[in-house]
Amino acid sequence: MVLSSTASSTARRLGAADQSGRAPQGGAAEPGLRERKKQRTRDALRAAAFELFARKGFEATTVEEIADAVEVSSRTFFRYFGGKDDVVLATIDDQYTDVLAAFELRPADEPVWTAMRRATAEVLARYESGETGMSAESFARVTGLVSVSPALTGRALELCTTRIDEGTQLIARRMGVRPEQDPRPALVAAVMLSAIQTATGAWRENEPDTPTSVLVDRAFELLGAGIDYPAA
Repeated sequence: MVLSSTASSTARRLGAADQSGRAPQGGAAEPGLRERKKQRTRDALRAAAFELFARKGFEATTVEEIADAVEVSSRTFFRYFGGKDDVVLATIDDQYTDVLAAFELRPADEPVWTAMRRATAEVLARYESGETGMSAESFARVTGLVSVSPALTGRALELCTTRIDEGTQLIARRMGVRPEQDPRPALVAAVMLSAIQTATGAWRENEPDTPTSVLVDRAFELLGAGIDYPAA
């Protein structure tokens, strides 16, 4: 999945009801009845999936069980998700979209790394508090599933990698440079992804009870201070 790499495309993604189903920032028009019904079904499927994952385990849960829990057919499930792993990945994609949108809305004179750090912390805090239409418990389960499943970890990394170019374009725009001539925007986008992966992966294992937003913000803080550490 290769997504648009322009800043305006991010605004368009948030300016109308799409599959993420969350209200766009800035007070855009309410979605229609059909879209709201579709979003309710999608949210119900996701909630049922995470409940089953928590109770039975990710591997043991089937698509049929998820659909049955919402009293819809498996065919209906596949209208919204490509498979049970896509329930998890769709949430991660939603988060990435929200981070990029929040980054774009940061004050224009704010330095790139500061703006990205604050945008990421803001978005993760909203997910942790259940302000996005997804329960805080479901968000915690997403983080837990990705951290313990090598297959999901790999797919999540692959998903975010496909969106590095989108982040690169937004970073370049803030810096006022052309990314094909200046390598820094792509470097920042890649480092941002690595910081999030490290915080939610390796650090999560050692600090299971620390909020994701805190772990990720710590990674951003360390990188912002520089990593040319002295030798022992």
